[in-house]
Amino acid sequence: MTSSENTDVGGSQGALAVAQLYHSWLIGLVLSLIVGKGPKIASDFVFRLFRRQHLQKFLPGLQKLGLDGLPHAVAAAKYHYFSNQLGGVRVEYYEEHDRKAWIRYPPPRWIWAGPAICAIPKEVNYSMLHGWHAYNGISLNNPKLGFVCTKATVDGDAGLEGYYFEYEHELNKEERLRFAPDESCPYIDPETLPHLNEETWPEVRKAKACRNYAMEYIRVGLPLLLDLLGSDEGKRIGNICGLQIGMQCYDDVFHRLGMTGNDAITFMEVFEVLLRASGDIVVRKNNALERHSWRLFASANQGTLVDIWRAPFVGLLLAHNRFLELRHDEEDRFSVCEKPNQTVA
Repeated sequence: MTSSENTDVGGSQGALAVAQLYHSWLIGLVLSLIVGKGPKIASDFVFRLFRRQHLQKFLPGLQKLGLDGLPHAVAAAKYHYFSNQLGGVRVEYYEEHDRKAWIRYPPPRWIWAGPAICAIPKEVNYSMLHGWHAYNGISLNNPKLGFVCTKATVDGDAGLEGYYFEYEHELNKEERLRFAPDESCPYIDPETLPHLNEETWPEVRKAKACRNYAMEYIRVGLPLLLDLLGSDEGKRIGNICGLQIGMQCYDDVFHRLGMTGNDAITFMEVFEVLLRASGDIVVRKNNALERHSWRLFASANQGTLVDIWRAPFVGLLLAHNRFLELRHDEEDRFSVCEKPNQTVA
């Protein structure tokens, strides 16, 4: 099936395929750091990743979702509910009162999907909360607002949960995130959960939001990886991880897009769908793709980032047909050719 025969592959299905690829890459990067560099480096990466995401997205997101006029504990919890829901994350919300609102991420956990949950040290998981949840009060200019974590899936609990709480006093840095495993989130009736307006958020827009959610982790994460490890080591880990993720995601991506066959033309059709679904502007000329706009790193110094970014797509091609290679020139043109000196028995 070609992309022209299935118009939806460039719409919601294309966006969801991109989301799946980038989501898997995020998990792979964290696991690669845990195994290759240790929990401390991995924790640092996760903390910086979520703090940068928070600083860039939280306040604008409150306004976009129409939550900026709510009490701060409620606004913070509802932001996490709606933004994570749009990202494809299972999430629940419960408001006790204006100064206390719960957020709960039931299993299966999105951030550490599948068996990855078994390999995430506690300090890596909690770095996420230090990076984002504990900083909401600071961003809202409300030093009395903190987050209390009551349960975590990495500890064997039935989900990650906790509540935003506005105290009577200003919090110091250590008080912004508190752990209270003896407390539990009340029962949440699914019928009481708030919903996005379906007219404002049709399926295609929600699919693109899901894509953006996953892509944003890589947009922030790859430069951070280079900053943290240095260009050479960051490129090495990013490349190996990207290749592995591309190969592992091959069946799911091609199945979602309804593509079959292992020839070069089929792969270029899939690659074109993935680039367009990522928000890139591309032009197909015969068996080559010219990219005129790169949404992920539009204003970045693109040298090393391009090299790492190609890795999962090269991995897809390796699983598709190991006798083909993805070529890319300085004019941002892509083509698929037979590898030199390859003989097929």
